Amino acid sequence: MKITDFYNYRKPGPKISMVTAYDYTLAAIAARSAADCVLVGDSAAMVMHGHPSTIAATTEMMALHTAAVARAVKEKLIVSDMPFLSVRKGRGPAMEAVELLARAGSQAVKIEGLDGHGDIVSHIVQSDMPVMGHLGLTPQSLNRLGGYRTQGKDRASAEKLVAQAQELERLGCFALVLECVPAALAGRITNLLKIPVIGIGAGPHTDGQVLVLQDLLGLYGEPPSFVKRYLDGRALLEGAINSFDAEVKASVFPENKRKDHANSERNETLAGAPYGAPVRDR
Repeated sequence: MKITDFYNYRKPGPKISMVTAYDYTLAAIAARSAADCVLVGDSAAMVMHGHPSTIAATTEMMALHTAAVARAVKEKLIVSDMPFLSVRKGRGPAMEAVELLARAGSQAVKIEGLDGHGDIVSHIVQSDMPVMGHLGLTPQSLNRLGGYRTQGKDRASAEKLVAQAQELERLGCFALVLECVPAALAGRITNLLKIPVIGIGAGPHTDGQVLVLQDLLGLYGEPPSFVKRYLDGRALLEGAINSFDAEVKASVFPENKRKDHANSERNETLAGAPYGAPVRDR
């Protein structure tokens, strides 16, 4: 999927599916899936590093995760989040952050909000780095918003979101994420814009949906109410680890299938080991 393909997903076309990824292993699974594109989200600060919010993400952290994902994902669009304050330090530092993410393998960046940095959004677009906008609940604004709350519930805030969405389109964004806004408002914005709108906790009327992969797979804590878990991943993985532990304690694993050949053991290669790495005594 390329940037130009996004315009084919406008109504009444097919809907866009986007998932996050932060590491090579899960990115390789996402690459083989039917999902359309991969977001290297600043939620990596929480999911991968254990921070309480996305504010802890840095450009260097995002570049590290982007590079890992890019090694696995070859045929899908990779979008990386611009982290907290990266677009608020002026044009030069913002472009340095964009360059770092692009060289790591990102094909587009996602920028939260609009107030105070519309000129930066425009400059990034004009510098040939595609920009995905992000409005509604913007997690980097957690302290100002007072928590993870639905946005655009009153008329004034709803009209502001509509105006901001139209302005982001005017500035050249190729797509827009709407997070935690009322479904009716998300549908209204989707119908007004020519660019595709991807929702997260914004109802069914957008042009696509995005979820954190660890939420989708049931791997990370208690998900928001709008998340559907497609797998109880934590229970499955815990069960597998417990089965390994039980077999080790019962001397069932490893199973000794060979009665001799002790002298040739050092030359044995591990099936599936990287590059056929030889077995070595510890």
